[in-house]
Amino acid sequence: MRKGEIRLKTACGALHGVDTGRCAAFLGVPFARAERFCYAEPVERWEGELDATKFGPGCPQNRAVYEHLEHPTRRFYKKEYRQTLEADYSEDCLNLNIYVPYGAKNAPVVLFFYGGGFDSGLNAEDTFDGAALSELGILTVFANYRVGPLGYLTHAEVKQQFGREGNFGLDDQMTALRWVRAHIADFGGDAGNLTLMGQSAGAISVQYLCINPANRGLFRRAVMLSGAGKFPSFALPRPAEQTRGYWEEYIRVAGCESLDQLRRAPLQVLYDTTEKMKELRSDTTYCTMPVVDGVLIPRPVDKLMREPLALDYMIGYSNADMYAPIMAWIGNRFGRQTGAYIYFFDRNAPGDDNRAFHSADLRYALGTIAKSWRPYTLRDRVIEKELTAYIASFARCGDPNGEGLPRWERAGHGLHTRVLRFGEKKTAMGRAAYGKMARNFLWRKEPEA
Repeated sequence: MRKGEIRLKTACGALHGVDTGRCAAFLGVPFARAERFCYAEPVERWEGELDATKFGPGCPQNRAVYEHLEHPTRRFYKKEYRQTLEADYSEDCLNLNIYVPYGAKNAPVVLFFYGGGFDSGLNAEDTFDGAALSELGILTVFANYRVGPLGYLTHAEVKQQFGREGNFGLDDQMTALRWVRAHIADFGGDAGNLTLMGQSAGAISVQYLCINPANRGLFRRAVMLSGAGKFPSFALPRPAEQTRGYWEEYIRVAGCESLDQLRRAPLQVLYDTTEKMKELRSDTTYCTMPVVDGVLIPRPVDKLMREPLALDYMIGYSNADMYAPIMAWIGNRFGRQTGAYIYFFDRNAPGDDNRAFHSADLRYALGTIAKSWRPYTLRDRVIEKELTAYIASFARCGDPNGEGLPRWERAGHGLHTRVLRFGEKKTAMGRAAYGKMARNFLWRKEPEA
């Protein structure tokens, strides 16, 4: 709820944000600009006083035009996260929502990347609120980045122009990271104590940033929810040049004769073409995601995964996650390799029969269960308090443990991975319930409305 306005002077210029009554919020702060199918240029200055009291636009995406409400899983996630969302979309979408603790000075910083399968998502969804972490002393930033064709097209002309191709969305995340490092001190944050955090595709993005040796020293910690570990070979990023054929066909289906024509085409053409390509090609998912570009993903991911950056890691997954047994197995394996803190979210969401669905833990982690339609109980509020406290402590010092919290041990290197289990009745160290996850997966692969 809006309580008033807070004004701030930064190296980029003056801005005014919202005093929420729980923290200061600076919304829609531009960190970069980008032309279509070009890499982003950071924003270093704006004219006048920036109005940072409302969310900025998200990246144009097909779900904003074609909701596919006949699909029960898409109906489910719209109800879960976007039912009351009144979002704006624009190609000028590279902006941040910054939640600052009152009186912040050298506050630990969490930079969050949303999920959405690399083809959707935006930072204005009501789940992404940093007030709860701010009350625990953490400055939280939610970044918009490009998705779908605007985020992941590859083409020989792009390579000729920039020396690389694809990964515009991943590059947006790197640009946001560098902007935060350069400017977050103006907001009261400590650029030297930075944690990357993401969920689903956002978590996978964080992992790609964690396995690139060129990123050493840019951040200290990583939190990956439902997206850590080495996925099966068919789901790994392909070399950029191997996806060019898809995008050449995309240009033809769009009725364009060149990449330049596609650059100038109305957005509706991109929306319509994306739908047509889903019908024409079975590999759409794997051609519209990050690629091995020689820069942001310098080598094949399975090779890079052998030597991840020496960071503090936290990993989470749930009992009815997307491909739950696989998610747990690869997460545990990466967690043992890196000495991570791992949690298994085993609390079924109240209100329907979708159990602990993919990203069911997200509201708990960010302290936003009160914004949900679900009839959460005292047990849910206890888990929310515990998980936000763990994340805040982890962001401060790399150790999630704190006073009054159940003890959380690292994964260890033995045969049986140690995990913190958020159960129906208690939170305690234990093991992931692979049998339950397998049954949940066979019963229903994805949640349904």
